[in-house]
Amino acid sequence: MPLDPLVKAFLDQAAALPRPKMWEMPLSLGRQTFAQLMGMVGPKDVPVGKVHNFVIPGPAGEIRARLYSPVAAGGAAHQALIYFHGGGFVVGDLDTHDGLCRLLAYEGDFLVVSVDYRRAPENKWPAPFEDVQAATRWIFENASSLGIDGGRVAIGGDSAGGLLAASVAQNLKAHGGPGIAFQLLLFPVTDFGANSGSMDRFAVGYFLEKQTIEWCHAQVLVPGSDRAAISPLHAKDLSGLPPAYVMLGGYDPLHDQGLAYAEKLKNAGVKVSVADYSEMVHCFIYLQSVLPQAHAAVTQAAAAVAKALEKA
Repeated sequence: MPLDPLVKAFLDQAAALPRPKMWEMPLSLGRQTFAQLMGMVGPKDVPVGKVHNFVIPGPAGEIRARLYSPVAAGGAAHQALIYFHGGGFVVGDLDTHDGLCRLLAYEGDFLVVSVDYRRAPENKWPAPFEDVQAATRWIFENASSLGIDGGRVAIGGDSAGGLLAASVAQNLKAHGGPGIAFQLLLFPVTDFGANSGSMDRFAVGYFLEKQTIEWCHAQVLVPGSDRAAISPLHAKDLSGLPPAYVMLGGYDPLHDQGLAYAEKLKNAGVKVSVADYSEMVHCFIYLQSVLPQAHAAVTQAAAAVAKALEKA
């Protein structure tokens, strides 16, 4: 299927602007540019009941977190989604994904706990994973004080955050951690070492580029890292993991590794739903002011989470 015409028009407009690539910018400018993009194209004025900023004790200091309550949450314990932002482990934060988390809370009628983590290159792997792992356990341990029903909790994230969510789910299963009811994996990185067909087919010109991915991986990984050992796709046993909803973009360099992970989950007996938007690019859900499909895709994903949590 051809690239969606609205996406193509957006990409053509972006390409016409003379600006450096992410790997060519100073780190501070790269983060500022990503924040500006997310503020420009992201969801606007999404109603939520309450937003509460707090901190979680982490392995290297406080971890910032933000709790979004849906409009009609009430006082009873509520189902929740723990969410890890994308941004290549380098440029994202709570604020860049504020609109998206508000939209998930609104459309799904569940609490969203957005969790920050130490970013690269200041902090190398496993720092991001250690933070989200510690935060997830803390949230379960303090569920009642947060208004969360600890028996109905999903975990999720987009892009780099999708890798963190998948990794936490695997780790908690392997080490007898709290029970996660569902996984929301949006355009996930699943293989740090991948050089798949989609990575080469859509290497340049499709929103996320191969060189950007390689640059981000170089920022977060120590030279000589065993990339397979820390890639969710290469885990030996995926059986017993929570059901998953995997969203993909047909023109995404990460498409094939995301699809491979979904298939591996299915083969391990895990219930998986794949939403493969064949005419879309990586994380097109960011482009709320550009694409009507972006809002519809988030609505569908939120509904999948809500349905799973209702049954948990």
